[in-house]
Amino acid sequence: MGILSRASYIVRSKVNSVLNRAEDPNETLDYSYEQMRDQLQEVKQGIADLTTQKKRLEIQKRRLEENVEKHNEQAREAVRQDRDDLAREALEKKKSKMNEIEDLEAQIADLQESQDRLVEKKEELQSQIEEFRTKKETLKARHDAAEAETRVSEAMTGAGDEMADVTRAIERSEERTEEMEARAEAMDELEESGAFESALSDEDRIDRELEQGRTDTEVESELATLKGELGEDVDSNGADTDADESSSEETESEPADPEIESELEELRDEE
Repeated sequence: MGILSRASYIVRSKVNSVLNRAEDPNETLDYSYEQMRDQLQEVKQGIADLTTQKKRLEIQKRRLEENVEKHNEQAREAVRQDRDDLAREALEKKKSKMNEIEDLEAQIADLQESQDRLVEKKEELQSQIEEFRTKKETLKARHDAAEAETRVSEAMTGAGDEMADVTRAIERSEERTEEMEARAEAMDELEESGAFESALSDEDRIDRELEQGRTDTEVESELATLKGELGEDVDSNGADTDADESSSEETESEPADPEIESELEELRDEE
């Protein structure tokens, strides 16, 4: 096989493959059915034309038969008038017309045979069309049922294109939802731990520690009051002094900024 022949074969194969995929069985069946009906119509038209031609010959035959009868009467009248010459001429015309009648009868017989064959063919073709129509409707019903079953199966298994798209959309939505939930939980955790400053609050870390200190002082004061009411001897001042000395020692151990220490001393004097 030459290169061109192989290329032509490949092209034809691909074209047939595309046509097979694009072919709709229902449309193919309907087209074939219409083709058969067109053939039947052509046969009927042929029968009509042939019958018309036969009728024309029959009309012509009847006219010739009338002429034959006319020439026969002419011959009889000529004999009665002793005009053998006219009688002979009338008989000759009669014979000529009878020969023509014989030819017409042969043609009419041939046309009748052709008409009978066409009528038989028409009936056979009509029977085939009816049979094909029944089979066509059955095949179309089977095809539609198989197609519907395939669509349902694809939908149930998620093999269809639309179901695949829906499945992917659901998966993407679930992933985004899980990501947003995790992010929300992370933000809540960071906000609770104080890692983020509230965007709607002017407080910073110093404010929160001072507030915590005031709360602790109030708690300790209330605790001392309760202990005093119960008659317990609590040396709160000594404890506070030791705490202040310990805090002072820790502060002295760190390098101090002279300006900050001076401002701090002024604040203590104001208190």
